[in-house]
Amino acid sequence: MSRFRETFATPKPILAMLHLAGDDRAAKLAQAEEEARIMAGEGVDGLVIENYFGDAEDVERALERISGLGLATRIGVNVLRDDAQAFVLAARYPVDFIQIDSVAGHLRPEADAPFAAELAVRRAASKALLLGGVRFKYKPVLSGRPEAEDVAIGARRCDALVVTSTKTGEPTDLDKVARFRAATGGTVPLLIGAGLTEANAAEQMAVADGAIVGSWFKRGHRDTGAVEADHVARLMRAIRSVRLAA
Repeated sequence: MSRFRETFATPKPILAMLHLAGDDRAAKLAQAEEEARIMAGEGVDGLVIENYFGDAEDVERALERISGLGLATRIGVNVLRDDAQAFVLAARYPVDFIQIDSVAGHLRPEADAPFAAELAVRRAASKALLLGGVRFKYKPVLSGRPEAEDVAIGARRCDALVVTSTKTGEPTDLDKVARFRAATGGTVPLLIGAGLTEANAAEQMAVADGAIVGSWFKRGHRDTGAVEADHVARLMRAIRSVRLAA
């Protein structure tokens, strides 16, 4: 866990999503800056800039703006449907980590080998941490391998594994986290990738090493809402209590 711990010295780091919502590019950028300031101000440990509502150009514009704000938080990137562009942006801007929704299990064997080779080359050339999913929400399972084998392979391809259940906002299955821990032998950190709330934070963080949070920080706790400071503050208070009790 050394590279992960070097980047995130605080126990149980919380990484917050910037989904880049807004009616046009200017609105997306303005909302991203506002939400970044709110979440960094409430003490999140990292910001994940993702084209959930935007596109790769919006991600780059947000990276340029937010990396210049001097916020006391790590910056990450997830370019959905274009992993290669995430590495390009990580080389161009001060990006601390890259998230890829699936690093193993989602491809048929004939496609997995070239994917793995390309990922290894990109990862070797990058200073950024790689956070990767296995059996991630909405991703197909096409490998033909048992879950434990996909998890072990995924662990070798990244610096931390992100674990989710089946959909956005759904609490992550703790039995699944336990299976991932067993399959990796504790060799990589495991991050909750969906469904963390202040109500379940203690239970979830008892078995995981951190989390990525999106919808819960937003109005109505829905992905379509705007980030609300009170939601961020409440969850971060719960996380600080977990850290003190550890």
